[in-house]
Amino acid sequence: MTSTFPDISISTDRLVLRPFEAGDVSPLAEMMNDELITAWTSAPHPYTTADARDWALRRAPSERISGRGIVFAVTEFLTQRLVGTLHLRNTDWRTLTTEVSYVTAPWARGEGYACESVLAVAQWLFRDQKFERLELRTAADNSAAQQVAQKIGCVSEGVLRNAWIARSRTEDAGWTELRTDLIVWSLLPEDLDEFREAPGGGYDYPDYAATFPEWR
Repeated sequence: MTSTFPDISISTDRLVLRPFEAGDVSPLAEMMNDELITAWTSAPHPYTTADARDWALRRAPSERISGRGIVFAVTEFLTQRLVGTLHLRNTDWRTLTTEVSYVTAPWARGEGYACESVLAVAQWLFRDQKFERLELRTAADNSAAQQVAQKIGCVSEGVLRNAWIARSRTEDAGWTELRTDLIVWSLLPEDLDEFREAPGGGYDYPDYAATFPEWR
C-alpha cells in the first residue's frame, strides 16, 4: 500500500503553506512567467492559465494522493497573497527521504520567505512525519539558490555533472537551453537541530533578507 502525506496546512509567523485553490490559478500563472523561474525550472514557457489550472487543481493534488510527494501554495499570512510554491517530490517511503523544490514570486523576493518555508516544512517532515533526509538540488550557476541551501543548514554532498537543462536569454530576446551541473544538498534531522542551536541560528528572517536579497 502506498504511503501518503496528510492533507494539511503549515503555518509560520508570516506564512501559510496550504493546498492550492481555484483562486491561486491567476497569480500562479503570472508568477511562473517570471524570467528567473523560466531560467531555472523546467516549467512550460510561456506558462498559460491552462498550465496553472492543470497544476494547481489536478497535478498538485495527485502528487499527494499517489504518494509521490506533496505540493504547497505558499501565501502571506496577513494578505493571503501567493508568495510561491513548495514541492516535496521523489519521495521514498522505505528510506523516508524526499526532495524539496520551490519557486518564489518576483514581488516576494528579499523577505526571507524561501528559508522560512523550507525550514517550516523540514521541521514538520522530521518531527511529525519521522523522515530521515531532505534533499535539495541546485543548478551550478544558480548562486542565489545555493545561498539559501547554505543558510538553512544544508550540507553540500557533491555534483551531478551535466544533469540539468537550464534556459538562458538569447540576443533576440528568445530562450535557449544550456546543460549544467547540479549540486546536491542534504538536510538531516540532526543538521536542523544543530542549525537551531547555533549562534544566530533559527528563524532569523530579517537576516536572510539582508544577506541574500536576490534569493528565489
